[in-house]
Amino acid sequence: MRLGEATWNEVQTLVDNPVFEDGTRTPIVLVPVGSTEQHGPHLPMSTDTLIAEELVQRATHLTNGLLVGPSLTVSASGEHAGFAGTLSIGTEVMTQVILELGRSADWAAGVVFVNGHGGNSAAVEAATRTLRSEGRHVLSWWPKWPRRADGGPQDLHAGRIETSLMLAIDPGLVRLELAAPGIDADIDELRAHGVQAVSPSGVLGDPVGASGTEGDQFIVSFVNDLVHAIEVWRPIDPTPIGNVRIQVAAARLGLKDSEHSS
Repeated sequence: MRLGEATWNEVQTLVDNPVFEDGTRTPIVLVPVGSTEQHGPHLPMSTDTLIAEELVQRATHLTNGLLVGPSLTVSASGEHAGFAGTLSIGTEVMTQVILELGRSADWAAGVVFVNGHGGNSAAVEAATRTLRSEGRHVLSWWPKWPRRADGGPQDLHAGRIETSLMLAIDPGLVRLELAAPGIDADIDELRAHGVQAVSPSGVLGDPVGASGTEGDQFIVSFVNDLVHAIEVWRPIDPTPIGNVRIQVAAARLGLKDSEHSS
């Protein structure tokens, strides 16, 4: 279910029935966190958002009790300043956005921020730390970007990984004829000087060789990791009834049945 398409009564029904038979609590709101920023001459400004939305949508088919929340499409993209089209609200404001969004969702069993833009890391991590310290159930999840086999710089931005992902999600948005290698840079250079000073094209990596097939493989891997993270983290009914709930709680904690027998 998409939160924006539901009525408040429909959401209230979920809230009034907060525990599944296995003891897991619901609803869990998944918030895609993206950006509106340059992604080289071949990928759209909405790349990070589209990737996060795709992962969230696929996750809803693999586990229950999930609500797809509204996407955060303008975020902290200051490192891409100077490129036409980039929009940014900065890290401080983004921190407050995440913080207040999490606080406003106290009706939910928990909130998961599904991140598609690395430039939001400081804001998201700071906000979720505060929310957890306030006793709220929040999770910040990031895709585990594959590393190069030769140990070289990561495919940081608009390179093969993101190009493959977009070819799998919406190939009509990819200007593949314009894809060209960018600069091999590390994260320290990027943070110190900004993307434009390091790579005039905006590409940090090499999109050559990208394919939709490869992109779908990345998506499947990312979604499986996301769902696993949700299942391990998601709140459990604190007063379980019956062996099923006890076993589920034990499994989520990585404990054996014998450790719970009396």
